[in-house]
Amino acid sequence: MTSVPTPIPSRTQFVLDAIKHRILTGQLTPGQALVETELAAQFGVSKTPVREALKTLAGTGLVVMSQYKGVTVRMVDADMAREVYDVRLLLEPEALRRAVRRGASLDAARDALSRADEATDTAERSLANREFHRALYLPCGNPLLGRMLDEVRDQAALVSAVAWATDPSWGREAAEHREILRLALAGDADGAAGALHAHIGSFVQRAFPSDTLDTSDPEPPAEEGLQ
Repeated sequence: MTSVPTPIPSRTQFVLDAIKHRILTGQLTPGQALVETELAAQFGVSKTPVREALKTLAGTGLVVMSQYKGVTVRMVDADMAREVYDVRLLLEPEALRRAVRRGASLDAARDALSRADEATDTAERSLANREFHRALYLPCGNPLLGRMLDEVRDQAALVSAVAWATDPSWGREAAEHREILRLALAGDADGAAGALHAHIGSFVQRAFPSDTLDTSDPEPPAEEGLQ
């Protein structure tokens, strides 16, 4: 039987992944200019895949395109961080609550947590942490809810990268992750959701202190309104 060869990523996807990796690991810093010709030379490609990759990154909120300044890595300030984390606070705990109530498998979350514990650098740890959170909300039973949370993943990772550069708090966050997973695996949907809400809220409050972000844990919606 002839094996099917593994598809080779397109040049655009290659450039996209490389630029995203550099942004989320701090090699490209917020506000830094991204010049098409320079990036094309670095990656050994034409300007076209670079341009397409930058457009995609602009769509996910990692870079900003300006008629006057060109393309730059998105700046992270308190307002941006609160906007992103406000969405997570509203949606992510409810998604986890639903996943636990459905009895969804959380093996992927357990695996991601192990990879985060074994990570040897910030890039590996950041990726594993993102996968951990996604593995909690993705099996919620509502694909649209999952996609909405996917849309802020990169921006949340950028906020984390900036915060970790000044306050490497991943040890505390790892302990919180273990507690969230313990509650979820025990079938405590509300407890897991509450722990996740506290985890998300405390991180952004530590990194960007403010009284404007509502980090109080909301009451779970009535079941009949969630069908």
